[in-house]
Amino acid sequence: MSKKPTFIRNASQLVTLAGSSNAPLTGEKMNQLHIIENGSVWLEDGLIQYVGKDEEAAERYKERLADAEIIDAAGKLVTPGLVDPHTHLVYAGSRENEFNMRLQGATYMEIMNSGGGIHATTSATREASHEALFEESRKRLDQFLLHGVTTAEAKSGYGLTIENEIKQLEVAGQLHEQHPVDIVRTFMGAHAVPSEYKSNPDAFVGMIIQEMIPEVARRNLAEFNDVFCERGVFTPEQAKRILEAGLKHGLLPKIHADEIEPYEGAELAAAIGAVSADHLLRASDKGIEMMAEAGVIAVLLPGTAFFLMAEFANGRKMIDAGVPVALSTDCNPGSSPTVSMPLIMNLGCLKMGMTPAEVLTAATINAAHAIKRGKEIGSLEKGKKADIVIFDVPNYMQLQYRYGVNHAHTVIKDGVVVVDGGRLVCSTATRILS
Repeated sequence: MSKKPTFIRNASQLVTLAGSSNAPLTGEKMNQLHIIENGSVWLEDGLIQYVGKDEEAAERYKERLADAEIIDAAGKLVTPGLVDPHTHLVYAGSRENEFNMRLQGATYMEIMNSGGGIHATTSATREASHEALFEESRKRLDQFLLHGVTTAEAKSGYGLTIENEIKQLEVAGQLHEQHPVDIVRTFMGAHAVPSEYKSNPDAFVGMIIQEMIPEVARRNLAEFNDVFCERGVFTPEQAKRILEAGLKHGLLPKIHADEIEPYEGAELAAAIGAVSADHLLRASDKGIEMMAEAGVIAVLLPGTAFFLMAEFANGRKMIDAGVPVALSTDCNPGSSPTVSMPLIMNLGCLKMGMTPAEVLTAATINAAHAIKRGKEIGSLEKGKKADIVIFDVPNYMQLQYRYGVNHAHTVIKDGVVVVDGGRLVCSTATRILS
């Protein structure tokens, strides 16, 4: 951690999202970014110490300016570090052949049922050594950082055996320790029914409940427990059993819900009190209403719909219904091989009816709440982690208007500059640099 204070000065716009640390934003509040023009931030000991107008900050710290590292953000946009609350970061191999198959008309489930999809990545991940899996995933994480992501969730689910699920989660933990990006781990043994259990999926469900979940919890390898509730994968009844088993062992529930067809995933998420329900391309009106009442966060993944050439989730409807909405890349090798949260925000505007302010909220403070980190990150407020992105655009509207471009100029993690001028300058975890 840097011993020298850092003073970010003269930002054209400083997006603070102040006052939203206790709960995610909903409805019209998602448009309230709490912007300070000509804003500045004082960072010290890895934390934000002051946020305000430049002249006020300069007066407050006038006796210490000579000792600080000054970053001139004139003409630039300053935001909280981006948060990606749904990724399948740790995996081996690639599936570009399936991309070609989809272009020729094959569906996601057709590819999966023929032995491709999740099953193909499972085979590659099982075969990969811990070291190879770490190195391949580290390179992806570097790219996340270059695009402004300072915290990311990472799921298992490409092992589907105790040994290989643990391997994925251990690699994610090693990345957290050795890379600047903070990693939050989710166990997802219920990502698919492995081929060896195809004729008896309930036996696999039993193994997840009786063996995998207790061992993951005993080793403290994850905070969350996720399940792919979809016809042909896990039924709502099976998903409920798996999520309830996780709760008994202290793993908070998440759910891949209603991605391919309406399947009561959103309803289950509300009934069980899930932290988030993700995908939701085909969520029912009843499910959306129940999520709003229960306060379940909708983590929407427009990159997946874009890449699968599918109908997008109706973000506009969900926000208007009072559901707190977050955004994520869903980075994975089959349905969303991207690391670009800026592009995801662009797609939220262009394809899901969200405003430029709403997508920024969804990629910062609401995304932080989707992984139970809202009190630590996601907004620029005194006492929070000094995780900040300086974008080379003058305002947040241009961040969405100039789509498909990585505008991240400077990324600061725990008060340390890790990306400067769009180039990685630190690939070691800032928390071990003190």
